[in-house]
Amino acid sequence: MQNLNIDFLEKLFENNKKRKYSFPNKKMSTKFVEDLFYILFTPDKKILNKISFFKKNYKILQKKLYSIFLELNIEEKNSEKLSQKFFKKIPHIYQTLIMDANAILEFDPAATVIEEIFLSYPGFFATALYRIAHQLWIQNIPIFPRLITEYAHSKTGVDIHASAEIGNSFVIDHGTGIVVGSSTKIGNNVKIYQGVTLGAIYVDKKLENKKRHPTIEDKVTIYAGGTILGGETVIGHDSILGGNVWVTRSIPPFSIVYQKSEIKMRNNNTPFPDSINFMI
Repeated sequence: MQNLNIDFLEKLFENNKKRKYSFPNKKMSTKFVEDLFYILFTPDKKILNKISFFKKNYKILQKKLYSIFLELNIEEKNSEKLSQKFFKKIPHIYQTLIMDANAILEFDPAATVIEEIFLSYPGFFATALYRIAHQLWIQNIPIFPRLITEYAHSKTGVDIHASAEIGNSFVIDHGTGIVVGSSTKIGNNVKIYQGVTLGAIYVDKKLENKKRHPTIEDKVTIYAGGTILGGETVIGHDSILGGNVWVTRSIPPFSIVYQKSEIKMRNNNTPFPDSINFMI
């Protein structure tokens, strides 16, 4: 067995000990958010036999959140207050998510009942975890909100930063590959498809306190592969952005933005145009 590097281990120990916040238990954290989603939207018969049992499980969740805050080195008294404040917001978060689910049900012809959305729609799951994380971000909880949204990202392919602002009746269709940056603002009744990016024009640490991501007003639809960039970019209400558009400037309300494609046909007597040379 090789000799341990004692100096390195001692420095590593001291560096980790000096951290302002310790890491929350990752399994406990993801289990908390899974259990919260479960009790809000997908409880099975065993938990619905008695209201007392249902209440007991809800109280266990409150204790779990309190424990997670303690793991973050938040003082006991503050951990208790922050946990209580969070759970006071749960009815509002729940009602907002019901609006999201109903918007999906009304929009998607493949959706048959709202329970199907709760159980199997990745866009709804990602939105639910974002709304939970956003409340924790509002309460200035460190690390934990990002952990929740990254867990949703790993499960669904949808990457929504916890600090983004998203209105009511939000619809994500399919979901995979969606990115919503930290200073994005999204209004009510917005629909986005897979592969949409709401991002920054460029990344620089000096811009951390500036709005770098776009504003999407009410009743906007952004189809698959759309990319909208820039903190000053505003997509006006009631607009439609077609697939694969690239937008870096503001669009007025009631606009339709699309990428024009050209189809060329040939027959045996007409030579085909030269292929486009490209390099990957």
